[in-house]
Amino acid sequence: MLVLNCSTKLLILEKMLKSYFPESLKVYGAVMNMNRGNPFQKEVVVDSWPDFKAVITRRQKEAETDNLDHYSNAYAVFYKDVRAYQRLLEEHDVINWDQVLQIQGLQSELHDVSKAVANSKQLGVKLTSFKAAQFFPHPLLPDTIFLKGSAPRLTYLNVADADLLNRTWSRGGNEQCLRYIRKLISCFPSVCVRDDKGNPVSWSLTDQFATMCHGYTLPEHRRKGYSQLVFLTLARKLQSLGFPCQGNVLDDNTAFIRLLKNLHVEFLPCNYHRLILTPAAFSG
Repeated sequence: MLVLNCSTKLLILEKMLKSYFPESLKVYGAVMNMNRGNPFQKEVVVDSWPDFKAVITRRQKEAETDNLDHYSNAYAVFYKDVRAYQRLLEEHDVINWDQVLQIQGLQSELHDVSKAVANSKQLGVKLTSFKAAQFFPHPLLPDTIFLKGSAPRLTYLNVADADLLNRTWSRGGNEQCLRYIRKLISCFPSVCVRDDKGNPVSWSLTDQFATMCHGYTLPEHRRKGYSQLVFLTLARKLQSLGFPCQGNVLDDNTAFIRLLKNLHVEFLPCNYHRLILTPAAFSG
């Protein structure tokens, strides 16, 4: 196991990971954020360098504060050899198995290998799989003239909006998620539409892996084109910063899948897998 602390090596790794799209997208996004200020205090572990066979991004140990916070205690994985990934999992200091955590990636063996090691350490494993998508924005934005006035208004999220996002996110509704959303809003690009009272009615933000997430429109404001506008605007913002425009959608979210198809999003041949692992001490 090697921890890459050298900024030059991290820049080289970022370039190398581009050769393995789309499977390396999650790790690539995390490494890009590390090379641009590292607001989430991440680090990279590889099995060897420079000829690596497995890469894991993780939170720096000094940044770990809450053993129940699987939102922040998140690991992204890419491997060229699944056996190298398994060996990293089995090493003593790569994963903090005493926390509730998540492991995510875009490769098919990720679940079975991660689950086998987690089970051997008596952790429960919950898998969620999504359709993965990448978007290549058209140079023309939709007509936003109707948003140039005082309301509705196209803008960005601020930390004061975090409580609303926590209440409306299917993954949210708890203190850890609220704290995580505040951090995302503070660190990464977001877009929202606000009503005449200044309240967000439609939005999307970006996570620690440079993935567009929590795209949502309040029910009473749907069918007005807000979701499309927010999605396209955020995608172009990420593109202007050099980030890939990537996202995930659950198989049964037919409305959002329909929206993405209308925007000619490319659905990737690989699925996005997220595993939430819970130690026995926290499983009650």
